[in-house]
Amino acid sequence: MTTTTIAKDRVLIFDTTLRDGEQSPGATMTHDEKLEIATLLDEMGVDIIEAGFPIASEGDFEAVSDIAKASKNAVICGLSRANFKDIDRCWDAVKHARQPRIHTFIGTSPSHREITKLDMDEMIQRIHDTVTHARNLCDDVQWSAMDAIRTERDYLCRVVECAIKAGAGTINIPDTVGYTLPDESAAIIRMLVEKVPGADGVIFATHCHNDLGMATANSLAAVAAGVRQIECTINGLGERAGNTALEEVVMALRVRRDLMPYQTNIDTTKIMNLSRRVSQVSGFPVQFNKAIVGKNAFLHESGIHQDGVLKNVETFEIMRPADIGITETNIAMGKHSGRAALRSKLSDLGFDLADNQLNDVFVRFKALADRKKEIYDEDLVALMADSAANTDTDFLQVKWLRVICGSEGQSAELKLLVDGVEHHADTSGDGPVDAAFRAVDQIYPHKARLQLYQVHAVTEGTDAQATVSVRMEEEGRIVTGSAADTDTILASVKAYVGALNRLRVRREKTAPDADMKKVSFKL
Repeated sequence: MTTTTIAKDRVLIFDTTLRDGEQSPGATMTHDEKLEIATLLDEMGVDIIEAGFPIASEGDFEAVSDIAKASKNAVICGLSRANFKDIDRCWDAVKHARQPRIHTFIGTSPSHREITKLDMDEMIQRIHDTVTHARNLCDDVQWSAMDAIRTERDYLCRVVECAIKAGAGTINIPDTVGYTLPDESAAIIRMLVEKVPGADGVIFATHCHNDLGMATANSLAAVAAGVRQIECTINGLGERAGNTALEEVVMALRVRRDLMPYQTNIDTTKIMNLSRRVSQVSGFPVQFNKAIVGKNAFLHESGIHQDGVLKNVETFEIMRPADIGITETNIAMGKHSGRAALRSKLSDLGFDLADNQLNDVFVRFKALADRKKEIYDEDLVALMADSAANTDTDFLQVKWLRVICGSEGQSAELKLLVDGVEHHADTSGDGPVDAAFRAVDQIYPHKARLQLYQVHAVTEGTDAQATVSVRMEEEGRIVTGSAADTDTILASVKAYVGALNRLRVRREKTAPDADMKKVSFKL
């Protein structure tokens, strides 16, 4: 497929997580992490992957080159400034791809022309020469007018016409500083499509930054006006306030096909996994209320919302969590939750209550919710038992732990009771906590994934007691464990083992103690 022969009902997804996304201060990724993310993007169905800026460093060049060699489906693109050296370096990196692309750009607004010391005519000549050079190397050339939105409209038409005549098959109109609004974004695209000779033979693209929180809206407005390539990043990662988020535009196109009947190649069920991995490797956590991929995006705590979702999920959800690969529950228990949600959650945990029992438990649940910001499944199990868990009867029990750490390595020796039988493990790891957790895994293998590990000091001073919390997930089941001790590593292992005990309970959909369902419901 060439860039100029795309079906009119298709929108190409151009992902620049590995280029613009990595430009976020502190978001630098290792070589292996870049290759991993590129592979995930390729598998997800991204049409074009902008793998990096080859001239920026030797490391960037090698990453782009290796991604180009490994790619199976996507076009692999490298970025270059408007000079021959940049373009040659870019071509050397992407030429190994099954479908290579050179992306060259120059700032066309008055402020950017002042930086380059080029007048309007000199810039036109530079664009002609550099795009022609790129086109002589590669059949697929993309050209961008950096800061296009703040470029004089007549001059923007001139530079776009020049780039098209020089051989660019994709013309990108970036909102480099996040300045535009949806109406203006659409109007500029319509103007270019109508006025520029040859516009009907190229793909127009948009690259919107999020400085005013308008990136996704501006991108979708541009699509409605004729754009057929959206440049975006996973989680909206990027310079300053970031870019258009891939997950937002893809799901918006999917949900609102009545207004925007365009298709993409994206396998949306892979979105959440990729979002979480990009967050891990970049070090940029996803805000809880982030659209589509935020922790709270599909969670309901209000009793009215929970009751509606339990009766008909479409009442308060415009898309299904499974559409983006979420398997966890969409009910968050808290002080706003109602009886219907509490009954449903307790039923999931193996407790079927009569109405009078539910009423009694609901009062106690509300009292607990007033004291805690978030109620987890184990809180509800403890509420039903009306007492704390008895660690002497847990399936897994920490018997003894010794950890050695220092500059020469870290190791852990552990004795763990499994259903009353003592087992021993001696392991090493990347740090004392990792070594200790590996010892547990060696004795009690499992498929659960550690989602969260947090340590908090209860008091000040070197003898402070550490409270450790872990959260684990297995096939959609989420459990937590917590423990406190003056020994942080021991507290960590106890919390980890506690979570595994709860996970075992969740697998069986019963409470850990058979007598728990016989507890009194009197207040």
